[in-house]
Amino acid sequence: MPTRQRRAWRPQMTKAEMGRGWVFFALYVLVFPWVMGWVQRAFQGALPVAEANVVYYLLSAVLVFLVFWSFLKHGFHLLLDWLPENLFAFVTGLIAAGVLHFLVMRIPLPVENPNSLSYPEQFALAPAATVVILVVLMPVVEETLFRGLLFGSSRRYSRALGYVLSTLVYAVYCVWQFVFTYGQVDFRYLLLFVQYLPMSLALTWCYDNGGSIWSPIALHAVINAFTLFFAVT
Repeated sequence: MPTRQRRAWRPQMTKAEMGRGWVFFALYVLVFPWVMGWVQRAFQGALPVAEANVVYYLLSAVLVFLVFWSFLKHGFHLLLDWLPENLFAFVTGLIAAGVLHFLVMRIPLPVENPNSLSYPEQFALAPAATVVILVVLMPVVEETLFRGLLFGSSRRYSRALGYVLSTLVYAVYCVWQFVFTYGQVDFRYLLLFVQYLPMSLALTWCYDNGGSIWSPIALHAVINAFTLFFAVT
């Protein structure tokens, strides 16, 4: 019985999508967080954080669909065409993320992760909004950018380069804002990036081996759901 050969890697975004995507990537990473902070300060705390974050991520998700519509639609077809491969990548990525996270969390760090402290409070104040952000909106936005765009662009030149860039850049992105969170610059918070390496590596593996962007989106959603569950229980 003939066996199916693994599909050779090919860029899934058009050059136009990549061009628009890099502009959006720069805005999302460098500009949008600053604008969100400015809005919160302008309202002097009168704007509920959870609801404001829902609006922030909802607008980001809408922009992602507008900018990457063809890529996301093509990814859905790839998910259906290569369902066994994507399911295998999802399951192995989830197991690997759990095992590596357990090991990494044994590493003592000089600071505590602010997300671990804020999730229970956010969930207590606005449970539905917190779930929507972490399980629905955030995975769609971040996986399209960090796996679809960043990994997809660099993977064309080198698989190793794609893994290094996608894994490290996302892990640092998850913690760089903590450096300025408490009214002073504390670069020790950058060390927290090691706690996000297992998740980031698993998501990159999932996309590379599954072939559809919707696999790491689903994996990201499940990992966030587990993270929130353990944070509030």
